[in-house]
Amino acid sequence: MNPYVAEAIGTALLILLGNGVVANVVLVRTKGNSSGWIVITFGWAMAVMVGAYTAAPFSGAHLNPALTLSLASIGLFPWAQVPGYIAAQMTGAFLGSVAVCLAYLPHWSLTPDGPSKLACFSTAPAVRMPAANFVTEFIGTFVLVFGILAVPSSRNMVIGSGPGVLSAGFFGIYLVALIVLSIGLSLGGPTGYAINPARDLGPRIAHAILPIPGKGPSDWGYAWIPVAGPCCGGVAAAVAYSAFFPK
Repeated sequence: MNPYVAEAIGTALLILLGNGVVANVVLVRTKGNSSGWIVITFGWAMAVMVGAYTAAPFSGAHLNPALTLSLASIGLFPWAQVPGYIAAQMTGAFLGSVAVCLAYLPHWSLTPDGPSKLACFSTAPAVRMPAANFVTEFIGTFVLVFGILAVPSSRNMVIGSGPGVLSAGFFGIYLVALIVLSIGLSLGGPTGYAINPARDLGPRIAHAILPIPGKGPSDWGYAWIPVAGPCCGGVAAAVAYSAFFPK
């Protein structure tokens, strides 16, 4: 499979299952309504596993522009492929959001609260303080990228070598899902832990375009934070990894 197609499909599955669990929890009259934050965090971790296992053999399963930029910044991924990967991730995120909208079609009109509908697509801060929200996304993505690089490295377990293999082995992807679960449980409360620009921006664009009844605004004033915070945090983590784990 073409690696760009794999990135699009993997990211679409990530968003379909990740935002799908949010929709199941927050939309009215679903079977999972009001089942809580713990369900959402576990759902996102499982979404990471499904998306990553699908794409890993073909693209390395970045599924996240912040990770793609981070790997490129330390020479573990070619810069020439970065635009194509990010475009594929954004496309997959958008399509995954469309699928969530279709899967929960009867529930949009039954849910009166616009912010709850937006939550099924993109993140929002619990307390709106842009600088603090940026720091939260920076820290969360730093942990994600540093963990992806350090935890399944050959120094801890032999899973091969090269940029694609770091997260491609069975155990490696499982560990990445656990990292995402840990971030959601520990650091997700302030901003909803986007930690992935495509995960937030692609679905936010879908929310703006799709004819969802009573959806309200797409909160574009906040949209830069879950893009800039993860990109900065991810690159900082990659640089720190290179410093602490020299070749």
